[in-house]
Amino acid sequence: MSTILKQLINKKLKQLSSEDLLRYAHQYGFSINRKQAKEITAYMHKNPINPFEYEERMKMFKELARITDEKTADKAQKLFVEIIKSYGLEGLFN
Repeated sequence: MSTILKQLINKKLKQLSSEDLLRYAHQYGFSINRKQAKEITAYMHKNPINPFEYEERMKMFKELARITDEKTADKAQKLFVEIIKSYGLEGLFN
C-alpha cells in the first residue's frame, strides 16, 4: 500500500500547476505571486524530488526559500509536517 501512496503523491507533485499552487497557497494562508508559483512548479517538474527522504525535502525547501523567502519556506515545511501527521502518514517519510 505504501508504494501506491508514494506513487500517487509523486504523480501529484509532478502534475501540480501554478494555478493549483496559487489555490493551495490561498487555502493555507501563504502569500506567493503568480511568478513565484510558476518558478516553484517549474522547479518541481524539472527536478526529481523525493519528498519521502529528509535530505531531498530540505533541498526542496531551500529552493522554495530562494524563490520566495525563508518565512514562506518555514511555513510550508511546518504545514507539510502537519498534513503528514493529520493523515497518519509519518511512517512513509524519513
